[in-house]
Amino acid sequence: MMENVLNMLPTWLAFSPLLGAMLLLLVPQKRTGWLKRLGILATFPPLVLALLLYGTFHSGMDSVQFEHRLQWFEIPLSGGASWELTYHMGVDGLSMPLVVMATVVATLAAFASTYIQKRQKEYFLFFLILEMGMLGVFLAQNLFLFFLFFEITLVSLYFLIGIWGFVHRERAANQFLLYNGLGSAFLLISLVGLLVLFGTLDFNQLQELSDHPRTKGVLSQSPLKEIVWGIFLSMVVAFGIKLPIFPFHRWMLKVHTEAPPAVVMVHSGVLLKMGAYGLIRFGVQLFPDQMRTIATTLAVLGLVNILYGAVLAFVQQDLKRVLAYASISHMGIILFGVASANVSGLTGAVFQAVSHGLISAVLFFFIASLVDRAGTTEIGKLGGMARSAPVLTGVFLAGGLALLGLPGMSGFVSEFLVFVGLFQQEPALAAVGILGLVLTAAYTLRAVLATGFGPLKSRLSDITDIKPSEAAPMLMLLAFILLIGVYPDVLGEPIKATMQMIASRIGG
Repeated sequence: MMENVLNMLPTWLAFSPLLGAMLLLLVPQKRTGWLKRLGILATFPPLVLALLLYGTFHSGMDSVQFEHRLQWFEIPLSGGASWELTYHMGVDGLSMPLVVMATVVATLAAFASTYIQKRQKEYFLFFLILEMGMLGVFLAQNLFLFFLFFEITLVSLYFLIGIWGFVHRERAANQFLLYNGLGSAFLLISLVGLLVLFGTLDFNQLQELSDHPRTKGVLSQSPLKEIVWGIFLSMVVAFGIKLPIFPFHRWMLKVHTEAPPAVVMVHSGVLLKMGAYGLIRFGVQLFPDQMRTIATTLAVLGLVNILYGAVLAFVQQDLKRVLAYASISHMGIILFGVASANVSGLTGAVFQAVSHGLISAVLFFFIASLVDRAGTTEIGKLGGMARSAPVLTGVFLAGGLALLGLPGMSGFVSEFLVFVGLFQQEPALAAVGILGLVLTAAYTLRAVLATGFGPLKSRLSDITDIKPSEAAPMLMLLAFILLIGVYPDVLGEPIKATMQMIASRIGG
């Protein structure tokens, strides 16, 4: 009985935000205080369920746990055959840390959403639907179900950007939809190809079939070999746009600068990591041979991301654009980890996904509070903030130190593991990539010093310091960053067995 209850946890977790959404529908639009409080409280059930899932997760297992499987529907074919699609949810060592990180960031982004001043009811409805979508992406064990949740995040984020963003919000939303819609088209093509080849979209069955010697032998012959490569490359493009990989990054810059900072907390902290998750889950696990073949190409693309993002972050005059290019650079580190094709690099890629999720969340929470107080994020109009708001400036400094990989913080652990992994495979590329870490320190310290120190600008002379409603979520994010940095096993132990299994598939 207890086992059946636990197996339902992924389903309850994924759809628990809808409970809050239904309650929000009962609150009148004019009761803004109630709407904000209920919108925040609605993110607590997913957080509690995610922590319960983490607490009952068996770290030594590399297989999917808490599986909930139901027959969903069939697609009839000629001759009496059919394709059966199942509702299949579960969690393993790869998805577990991302689920916890997603619920933490969503809850704290809900606190930052108190700065939203218009149409709060609709805002929190879309926000909770977005949370449901991203949790479903990490918990789905059927690729069709994965695709549905993937599309839910796209639609809900489009409205959150287009309605509640800044001046050029509609242009940013349309560009986001154009690029990500193209990525979804490539993903759909790959899913149709997998369904035609294997007759199923259940991930466990796909993995078993792709491992079978007879299947491998058949798929290694033309023209099926070219079809498999086409499916694989379609997936790489789809998840590469979401990550994003250069040159598919321009849409992300628009989102980071035009979307509300609370929405960017979720976008940068969680949604970008769906690209990393897809590359590891479907790229490495289903297509290990193809992934091994393009590993060097991925490492080169990762190097381009790291250096391109870091150089352009250094010359930006707006804090939001600094952090946007910083995200591009740090996603290159994830590509380095995937390209390493070994346990250290792949583990570092997961660490980097979680670490950057928490770090970008705290930095964009700071951006939200800064916009509320100063009305600008232009570096030239800021300065001396440490005099009028020392604690808030200290939070920005701590987040910046985590971003540049200070030892004792989560960023250092992830970067160390990734570069150790890549040095074993591509030492030259790894050595050049170190320059990106140096540039990260340069642009981060430049932004912190220009904002917090120097002469006090007039617009910052009378701003208030951090409020209790801001301090609690910001300090909680910093606490998680320090916890992972000081005690990496809190994240490393649950993912260890799964990373070893994934690395063994690709030969690492």
